[in-house]
Amino acid sequence: MTTQDLNPPSRRRRRRGTAAPYIFLTPGVLLYVCFLLVPIVYSIYLSFQGLRLVSGGAFGHRQSTFIGLENYATALTDAEFLGGFRRLAIYGIIAVPLTLGLALLFALLLDLGSARAKRFSRTAIFIPYAVPGVVASLMWGFMYLPATSPFSYITAKLGWGTIPFLQNPEIFGSVANIAIWSGVGFNMIILYTSLRGIPAYILDSARIDGANEWQIATRIKIPLVAPALVLTGLFSLIGCLQLYGEPTTLAPMTSTITQTWVPLMTIYRDAFTLDDLPLAAASSVVLALGTLVVSVILLRLTQKRAFGED
Repeated sequence: MTTQDLNPPSRRRRRRGTAAPYIFLTPGVLLYVCFLLVPIVYSIYLSFQGLRLVSGGAFGHRQSTFIGLENYATALTDAEFLGGFRRLAIYGIIAVPLTLGLALLFALLLDLGSARAKRFSRTAIFIPYAVPGVVASLMWGFMYLPATSPFSYITAKLGWGTIPFLQNPEIFGSVANIAIWSGVGFNMIILYTSLRGIPAYILDSARIDGANEWQIATRIKIPLVAPALVLTGLFSLIGCLQLYGEPTTLAPMTSTITQTWVPLMTIYRDAFTLDDLPLAAASSVVLALGTLVVSVILLRLTQKRAFGED
């Protein structure tokens, strides 16, 4: 009697079924480890290294040595790096509330029973999200330049002069406008999907009790989609902390945006202009930890109300 005869067919099928999930997960796990986990670990290791000149003189060369927390101390005392966070905060105060507010407004309007052309409206609002960030920044950049701006042309014809879109303090609104234009559609889809999941009998009961659409929206719909609102808020906050493409694309068009306008631009300068990868790695770790802390605080502040915890 062979070993195959000792194992019933049902047991062999059960073993193959148990292994199947791991076989399908293997490519994803390998990609995660190779392109996310390994770079994170290497960045943390690199942040504790420093480039020091060995042998001196004309024939000296730089060598990587362990220097402990020196790079972190440098990053946390760098006025340009910290100044980027201040500008990022101003940008976030403009971009995040407006993005979420407009997304919620559009989702509520599309959820109305009397709304018309819903499919066209959803597509029109979502299309800007499909436009690559660099393309969107270039497009808006040309609309900001006085020589090519249709807005400045109209105001000049009215005798109001040109609008200084790319100067302080207007530059914050100009950069935020690109993110708002691109991000409203994505957040709107999430909120609209959440609204469509509200049971119809709850809304019908409210209407029978005499509630109007405004009362239904503020007292029923918004509280019930609070978890989705928290999720979109978290996405918007993380996107705010990762701001890079828009100011980098607009930088050649104005002298207001410097190489260190936001933290990621400072990190890029340290890594590829100043060739100081350890300092850039330490700054990246600081930014990542800051993003994690802010995200956890946001979730802790909102989860009790959003998810009904005691």
